[in-house]
Amino acid sequence: MAFIETIAADDAQEEVHAMYERQQASWGYVPNYAKVFSHRPEVLARWGRLLAEIRRPMDARRFELVTFAAAHELRNSACALAHGKALTRFFPAAEVQAMAEGADAPGLSVAERAMIAFSRKVARDATTVTQADIDELRACGLSDAEIFDIVATSAGRAFFTKLLDGLGVLGDSPFNAMEVDLRKALTVGRPLDRRTPETMAVLA
Repeated sequence: MAFIETIAADDAQEEVHAMYERQQASWGYVPNYAKVFSHRPEVLARWGRLLAEIRRPMDARRFELVTFAAAHELRNSACALAHGKALTRFFPAAEVQAMAEGADAPGLSVAERAMIAFSRKVARDATTVTQADIDELRACGLSDAEIFDIVATSAGRAFFTKLLDGLGVLGDSPFNAMEVDLRKALTVGRPLDRRTPETMAVLA
C-alpha cells in the first residue's frame, strides 16, 4: 500500500519485472517498498549498490545494530521490524525489544551501546553531533574509518525511510507473525499492511 499508484506484480514488464523477481527471490513475495520503485527501478538498483558498498567493511552484527537504531529513531516501522528481526540472529528477542524500549540489553558491549546512541543521534538530528561524540567512539576503540561507516549507514537509512514514509509505504503483513510484544515495540511509525503480499505468477 502507498499513496501513489504502483505497477502490480502480474503487470510488471522488463526492468520492473526483473526488479520484482529479484525482490521475490529474497522475500518470498514482492514487498511493498519495491512497488513504489516501479516508476524508477534504476533508483532501487543504485540504492542497492550504494548500500552494498556502505555495508561491505562492516560485520553483519554491527551493520544490523546501527541500521536498526537509525530506523527505529526515524520511526519507520518496516525497517525497524526487518532489522529488528535480523538482530535476533545475534541477540535474544527480549534484548532486541529492550533496545527498542530504551532499556539495557546485557548482550551489548560498551562500544555497541555507544554506536547505538550515536546512530540514533545522527538519524534524529545530525547537527547536534559534536567532537565529543566522535571522541567517545574513539575511546571505545573505533577507528575514524569505522566511525565513517556508522554515519554512512545511519544517513543512508534516513534516505530510504524518508522515501518510503513520504510515499505512505506500509510494512508487509508477514511481519504480523512476529512475537506480539516485540512486534509492538518495533512498530514505531505507520501500521503494518493487512493485505496478503503480491507474488509474481510466473518467474522467468
